Amino acid sequence: MQMEEISQQSRFWIGVVSASHVKCGELEGFAQLCHGKSAPLRKMRAGDWLIYYSPRTEMRKGAPLQAFTAIGEVDGDKVYEYQMSESFVPLRRNIRYISCREVQIRDLLEKLSFTRGNRNWG
Repeated sequence: MQMEEISQQSRFWIGVVSASHVKCGELEGFAQLCHGKSAPLRKMRAGDWLIYYSPRTEMRKGAPLQAFTAIGEVDGDKVYEYQMSESFVPLRRNIRYISCREVQIRDLLEKLSFTRGNRNWG
């Protein structure tokens, strides 16, 4: 898919999630943000794009990564509950992930409008 094909109406969101959690979402075709909170997912609409930034390989004690690790298009309008355990029922949203390569944030700091001039981002 070429960037020219993306609708002028599309918005782009960045989710900050460990790489291992990103891979789980990629494999199953969903996004889960802010430990399962609904607010960020409800702001998205079909045709928007979600780009994942992973500060670490694993949540809490993983190795530093500081890279963009996945990109996908929001698929449909449904935000739904998913019971992960008896005490944890996060909200999710379906995402159609596309193939991409991992990109270190340091290689893009001066190229992105929201990081330009801020070497400590990420």
